[in-house]
Amino acid sequence: MTTTTTQDNPGWVRLAPALFVLLWSTGFIGAKYGLPYAEPLTFLLWRLGLVSLILALVALATRAPWPQDWRAAGRIALAGLLVHGVYLSGVFLAIAHGLPAGVTALVVGIQPLLIAALSGPLLGERVTGRQWVGLLLGLAGVGLVVREKFSIDADHLVGMGYAAMALIGITFGTLYQKRHGAAMDLRSGTAIQYAATALALAVLAPLCETMTIQWTGEFIFALLWLGFVLSVGAIFLLFGLIRRGAAARVASLFYLTPPVTALVAWAMFDERLGLVALAGMAVAVVGVALVNRG
Repeated sequence: MTTTTTQDNPGWVRLAPALFVLLWSTGFIGAKYGLPYAEPLTFLLWRLGLVSLILALVALATRAPWPQDWRAAGRIALAGLLVHGVYLSGVFLAIAHGLPAGVTALVVGIQPLLIAALSGPLLGERVTGRQWVGLLLGLAGVGLVVREKFSIDADHLVGMGYAAMALIGITFGTLYQKRHGAAMDLRSGTAIQYAATALALAVLAPLCETMTIQWTGEFIFALLWLGFVLSVGAIFLLFGLIRRGAAARVASLFYLTPPVTALVAWAMFDERLGLVALAGMAVAVVGVALVNRG
């Protein structure tokens, strides 16, 4: 498998990892704004349904290529159900059931290690010893960042289950996207993925929730931000990075999400950052650097 070197990449590609981490890190902030006004599956249904419609119109207007057969479309849809449906539903449901965001981030933060362990047998990619050290350092850094907010009791066990579901979804979704969806057109392919996930949520949400929404300014802001900045901007960057790089290297970027989320929360909500959290950020950065230099 060949990857594009940094020297061969245009400037925006070299900036893509940092931009992806920044955008992805705002996901918990958007959830904090929106979840008080809508139940999690209902929120996701509106978010993904709206974006799938917009992307489908964009794909048609720009004459983007669509999958040539139903099998290819099905693979694209399955990757979307894992990355968007299982992962996002798991995160939103975990937080809605009272699991602290820091604990949720720590559970999902195991993903790069799982990606590294599975990318060899599933994708034929090799993870070096230096990269394994970096992955372990990254996880340790995430643990230090969320340590001050780490709390769990019996009431959070359901939330832990949903967080584990999110971990499985993003791990296998990333691997499946790398193997079967790397060549898809981002406009039409992502429209298919969101439409498939929205259809699944349209079945589940009425069965599990009242689907009541309070259309406040905060909810509308969260819906638009998560819908377009996250579900379009960040996801396009993620799939572009998956297409160009090894799965373990791309997955290591998720270690930077909790530290950056903590910085955003500090800037927006004046949430305290202790010395341990700051040290954890530094450790996570070193770990990611080792993975991407390995």
